[in-house]
Amino acid sequence: MSASLFRRGLTAAAALTLGATLLIAAPVAPVYATSTSENCSTDSPALVAASPPAFDALGVREAWELATGAGVVVAVVDSGVNVANVHLREGVLPGVNLVRSTDPATTDAEGHGTVAASIIAARGVEGSGLVGVAPEAEILPVRVYYASSDEAQEQGVSLTADRIAAGIRWAAENGADVINVSLSTTENIPAMEEAVAVATANGALVVASAGNRDTSTVSEDVPRYPAAYPGVLGVSAVDVNGAWVAGASFAGEWVDVVATGQQVPSAFHWAGDCVQAPGDALPSSSWATAYTAGTAALVAQAHPDETPAQWAHRLMVTASRPQPAARDDQIGWGLVQPVAAIEFIDDGSAPGPPSPIHPAPEPAPAPTSGIDLSPIDDPMAPTRQIALWWLIGGVAFGALVVLIARLGTARRPGRR
Repeated sequence: MSASLFRRGLTAAAALTLGATLLIAAPVAPVYATSTSENCSTDSPALVAASPPAFDALGVREAWELATGAGVVVAVVDSGVNVANVHLREGVLPGVNLVRSTDPATTDAEGHGTVAASIIAARGVEGSGLVGVAPEAEILPVRVYYASSDEAQEQGVSLTADRIAAGIRWAAENGADVINVSLSTTENIPAMEEAVAVATANGALVVASAGNRDTSTVSEDVPRYPAAYPGVLGVSAVDVNGAWVAGASFAGEWVDVVATGQQVPSAFHWAGDCVQAPGDALPSSSWATAYTAGTAALVAQAHPDETPAQWAHRLMVTASRPQPAARDDQIGWGLVQPVAAIEFIDDGSAPGPPSPIHPAPEPAPAPTSGIDLSPIDDPMAPTRQIALWWLIGGVAFGALVVLIARLGTARRPGRR
């Protein structure tokens, strides 16, 4: 970002041109709001007292009765994670810097990765309502870019598709259970698809942004990567009321679920808190992705023996949506629901996405009347037939007697 934008606590969208390909990072720091309605800045750090509105929509506090993310490692493939922030002084591993070897991944000049990490696993502190979805998970920072400014691009430290791929692979090979990628690109490169395959093989679920329309020069709903790869959980954003907003996230078949991406409390660089996408600002899929990755960490803790495909299925099949058996390109299978995802029992019969371990149920046979209309042998038929012949014979005999009697009367001479 430019120095002037950084001083105002703002940033342009991290839309980075690599040749003819556009790489998108959702807004790093839109207009920041504090609990006193002042813009956040490193000059006057502040804490946000309000708790995340998304917690009510997702039922996060209720989920903490079942899991907190303990023992789960969530990699944040991004711009780094600033461990100087009070919310991130614990629970952040050393990670790796894939841009420069001299600067640790536990610093963050851009701030984007710090925001994502805090949404996932911020530790609560007195005076702040900010806490992560999985507050006992560990964060593994994987730095894949320094900044999104023109200067950073000229210096070769901006975001590239190759670095995203390398970050996913490194995270998968170094203990990550969940890999958060709050970034997207239209560039489909073999290295990134291979990295996702490595993650799946190593038991890690990749959770990736479906992309933000408002930060892209590409207006068409074209696939975003890594979200569009098989095995990746693609996440779009909804507003604080759970509504999908036209002009915010992209829509497409790579969207699997949605989460809140508006009015998001977060850590701000090293200095206190901020609120991302405050007020009526457009919701960001970057922050929705982080909420979903945190939810995946809860699921992973509750079901450590399951595969990434099973974790993803839990999140999709239990998401709230208008029609249980139907998805659409805007919200995918719906709004993630942590409690339902943790408690779900998969027997293959639930409507929605197919189970990764159970075959689809056989279709039910057509209903019948339940009445057997086939002929039945009558055991009394012979007896009734004999009786009928005796009756016919008796009637015939009686008629014969009457006829003979009448003939005899007709021949008798009459009196004169």
